Amino acid sequence: MASGSKTVIYAALVGNLLIAVTKFAAAAFTGSAAMMAEGIHSTVDTGNQGLLLYGLRRAKRPPDARFPFGYGKEIYFWSFMVAVLIFAIGSGISLYEGVNRLLHPHPIESPWVNYTVLILAMIFEGFAWTVAAKEFNRVRGRWGVFEAVRRGKDPATFLVLFEDSAAMLGLVVAFVALAAGQITGIQMFDGIASILIGVILAVTAIWLAIETKGLLLGEAANPHVVKQIRHVVTENPHTLRCNEVLTMHVGPDYILATISVRFRSGLSGQEVQQAIEAMDREIKAECENVKRVFIESEREADAPVSSGGGASGSA
Repeated sequence: MASGSKTVIYAALVGNLLIAVTKFAAAAFTGSAAMMAEGIHSTVDTGNQGLLLYGLRRAKRPPDARFPFGYGKEIYFWSFMVAVLIFAIGSGISLYEGVNRLLHPHPIESPWVNYTVLILAMIFEGFAWTVAAKEFNRVRGRWGVFEAVRRGKDPATFLVLFEDSAAMLGLVVAFVALAAGQITGIQMFDGIASILIGVILAVTAIWLAIETKGLLLGEAANPHVVKQIRHVVTENPHTLRCNEVLTMHVGPDYILATISVRFRSGLSGQEVQQAIEAMDREIKAECENVKRVFIESEREADAPVSSGGGASGSA
């Protein structure tokens, strides 16, 4: 993971921790269900940043006999767990608080405290959102937002941004509900706001879970990477045809590639091996995230070479 992504996580963690403390203090003082839901939301977000940092540290462990390709997918697992926690804890408790407040409404005491906390929270959250948005825009380049999320292989770059976006939307809902309750005198607005915040969290969690699931299962490299690999293979003078290119992200910056190549007839075993080694070096030079390359040589009838013909480049 890039250092910029780690900066985003730290900024979100500090901001959410400060916001959670102020929200819970305001909820205890005023009795607002919406503010309690917001406090829970910020607490879950704080824990989520901790899980991402933990996953990042675990993902850096070197390969061993049990996991020969390393632990890069740990970041995908913990990102998926973040989505589960947002749904199970953040959304679930917010919905419970909202329904409970609709069934047992009561006036909010000292609403000015909630206004103050919400404004401060918007400032803190806005800062964290700005940091996350800048990093996301840097990574996505010319891709659109949804395309960048779909193609992105580092979940931290979009997970934190969408967490912060959901938090900002929740703050707006809580602010509007507080104002509506004061203006109309209808106490149910507080409970409705808590339910809406729960729905926002549920939608965010489901979407994040869907996006991280593919990475956890072993998503392929982006099409332009596969295209570049094919180009390198087909440009080699000893190659007759590149049959198949299979790729998988073992981590955000670690791609495994297996390639089936049909070489020209008449080549000696040494020439085939030299061609494989040359393609291995060039692929890694052209595609910086490709760390391991396995090339299988095929004869005229497209049958794999029996005598160890499946050769691989070094790590």
